[in-house]
Amino acid sequence: MTNANLAALSAAGVSVWLDDLSRQLLTSGELEERMSTYSVVGVTTNPAIFQAALADSSAYESALTEAVRADRDVDSVVRSLTTADVRDACDLLAGVFEATDGVDGRVSLEVDPRLAEDTEGTVAQAVELSDVVDRPNLMIKIPATTAGLPAITEVIGRGIDVNVTLIFSAEQYRAVAEAYLSGLERAADAGHDLSRIHSVASVFVSRLDTEIDSRLPGDSALRGRAGLANARLCQDVYDEVYDTTGRFGDLAARGAHPQRLLWASTGVKDPAYPDTLYISGLVTHGTVNTMPFATMEAFADHGQLQGDTVRGTGEASRETLEALRAEGIDLDEVFSLLERQGVSKFVSAWDDLISTVTARIDEIPSGS
Repeated sequence: MTNANLAALSAAGVSVWLDDLSRQLLTSGELEERMSTYSVVGVTTNPAIFQAALADSSAYESALTEAVRADRDVDSVVRSLTTADVRDACDLLAGVFEATDGVDGRVSLEVDPRLAEDTEGTVAQAVELSDVVDRPNLMIKIPATTAGLPAITEVIGRGIDVNVTLIFSAEQYRAVAEAYLSGLERAADAGHDLSRIHSVASVFVSRLDTEIDSRLPGDSALRGRAGLANARLCQDVYDEVYDTTGRFGDLAARGAHPQRLLWASTGVKDPAYPDTLYISGLVTHGTVNTMPFATMEAFADHGQLQGDTVRGTGEASRETLEALRAEGIDLDEVFSLLERQGVSKFVSAWDDLISTVTARIDEIPSGS
């Protein structure tokens, strides 16, 4: 039976994506079950998700054994295991992809986070991953770093769909949107069908509250308000950039799609806040919300909708951020810090993933 709360969220125009993937989720039928009961129409992954999957599950034993026999290096083994999971998830979501004309049914796979400051390396790996997975509903995740922005333009220009990750401010999102438009223009010049190119921009929410709350007094009325306000201002940028009277108009006339906003980092970190805060507080049509299991379960159980909680909130959101500045919070410094921390955390997760796979391989007898 379809969960009413998540079905209502979907009906409000928010695509429900799951922020998790593993071989166990695929082979057990649990992901397919979530699609039918929880309105899940997409999947996002990152190195930490794969590290947890490979550390805890025995579902990879045969694949690891085959890797040992093939005598491949650890990086190749990791890439083989992760792309296999993503490919199978793409196949599972293919029906959604077709039914939504490519809007949903998406699975995201991240480039090696160690390439975050390497434009050419990012582009090369994005092309490689696209070729290896070889599914039309794949999205390549590229971070919105200084080096990532031109990579986004280049990869979109080659007709490859992109999920831009690690966005922490409205101005950073504006730069991402401009990079996407430049990519579409390049794709058009190259003869690509713009109607077949899709992209999302992942705005991280809860991490902003965690950092800013740590700088506020415990009794401050501003605690827990920055994340939603900042994300909502990104929607204002979206509505401005994708107004067809501007630069996007010519692209739209050629079939181009806007780059949808995706709300990421939506698991509440502070137990003092409602566990559905970043779901109910970010409801507006044409967006995506990618949720970890716990958050999805919470919304399924007691989530509530209160209409559109994003559009029309620009003035109040700006007032919130100005109030934070008045309290001495240097938002630009916070945004920059969170980007650096985000890259660092993904690099650490990647290193842990390599270590996990190495340890698992070492456990397999060489003659097996």
